[in-house]
Amino acid sequence: MSTDSQPVIQLHRISKTYSMGGEMIHALDQVDLCIQKNEYLAFVGASGSGKSTMMNILGCLDTPSSGQYFLKGQDVAHLPDTVMSATRNREIGFIFQNFHLLPRATALQNVMQPLIFRGIPPAERQRRAALALERVGLGNRLTHLPNQLSGGQRQRVAIARALCGEPAILLADEPTGNLDSNTSAEVMSLFDALHAEGQTIIIVTHDAQIAAHCQRQIRLSDGKITSDSKRTDAPAVV
Repeated sequence: MSTDSQPVIQLHRISKTYSMGGEMIHALDQVDLCIQKNEYLAFVGASGSGKSTMMNILGCLDTPSSGQYFLKGQDVAHLPDTVMSATRNREIGFIFQNFHLLPRATALQNVMQPLIFRGIPPAERQRRAALALERVGLGNRLTHLPNQLSGGQRQRVAIARALCGEPAILLADEPTGNLDSNTSAEVMSLFDALHAEGQTIIIVTHDAQIAAHCQRQIRLSDGKITSDSKRTDAPAVV
């Protein structure tokens, strides 16, 4: 199978079990899932449905109790921590509800952070970060600190940081949770545009309006996928 035809993500009987107060909690229960390149999908569900656990496993922030997780054809479910960390840095761009920006670093310095861990020379880091900020409409805010930016601009910096490493996947956890409705719409329009450019995007959200932007919605309940639907107007994934 060529790499072009491989799914970006394939889960086979993935489970995650915790012990709490002597009780076994099945956060994910033998989940099977396939995500293709350039999909734009949302995981939705109530609190405790397994959304956060799913995000942590897809993002290589946690390991499953059992099952296989193929990321671009490589089984990453039980890699050593150092290899997992390198894979995460190379393949996944994270966007969080609280932005997670360094408060004393400029927008440009914040966006450069993931590239430092790859050993990329400073001049190249700066070039890539500036291009990423230009891509999200902040080419004129390179030297601004987070407290000099609006909430929407800070989230755009976070998106640029996720993009600058050219990841296989953008993984966004409640990306508009701290934004007002107008700013949320602007951020989601940016995600729409990035998807149109070919970016694979996965959003974890409880907000139906945010999920409605996505071409595919996967609902979780009690650690299981209870529905997996695509918009009837969604174009075919290429």
